[in-house]
Amino acid sequence: MNEEKRIRVVLIDDHKLFREGVKRILEFEPTFDVVAEGEDGTEASKLVKENNPDVVLMDINMPNMNGVQATADLVRYFPNTKVIILSIHDDESYVTHALKTGAQGYLLKEMDSDSLIEAIKVVSEGGSYLHPKVTHNLVQEYRRLAKESAMNNSVDHGIEYRKPLHLLTKRECQVLQLLADGKSNRAVAETLYISEKTVKNHVSNILQKMNVNDRTQAVVSAIKKGWVEVI
Repeated sequence: MNEEKRIRVVLIDDHKLFREGVKRILEFEPTFDVVAEGEDGTEASKLVKENNPDVVLMDINMPNMNGVQATADLVRYFPNTKVIILSIHDDESYVTHALKTGAQGYLLKEMDSDSLIEAIKVVSEGGSYLHPKVTHNLVQEYRRLAKESAMNNSVDHGIEYRKPLHLLTKRECQVLQLLADGKSNRAVAETLYISEKTVKNHVSNILQKMNVNDRTQAVVSAIKKGWVEVI
């Protein structure tokens, strides 16, 4: 029986107490190896070169070199290592800047341990992961821009809403709508009275049918097509 591949992680955060808390969470999971820690963005390249991690968890606000600058260096010199930004900021401008620099994920430090673990696994496999609140803010910003465009180019100022029942099942449409509302897998499960495992299966089916890589792409694509309502 083949053992599950272990995910090598480097932690970069200038707050030692927070770093130790994350380390304990990850070391409790058999899937992860925390191979190195650093407290400044200037250490990132050196630690990645020495330890060849799969994923770097990077604080965004640090002295000397912030997480976005450090991410730019890692993306340039170590393209096989994925970077997830950790932040207290859910502002759209922070998120956009980090993603444009090359980060594969953007997590808020308020997130629960299960979501952190899920995010690292998704990113290590080549996907992207955004905190649900961050996704919601990006969606709201996109809707604002779309509404402005509609007002400038059409008499109909709203976005036509039509469920993609030609492509998705009724339940998958419900899940997609809740993703657009910024809900996590757990929140979707509680709303629909189903298990988180079932939610994950629905999300996987949605991504496959819509031919996208992650939930953020699915939500943005659904908004463009008018498949979801964004209030």
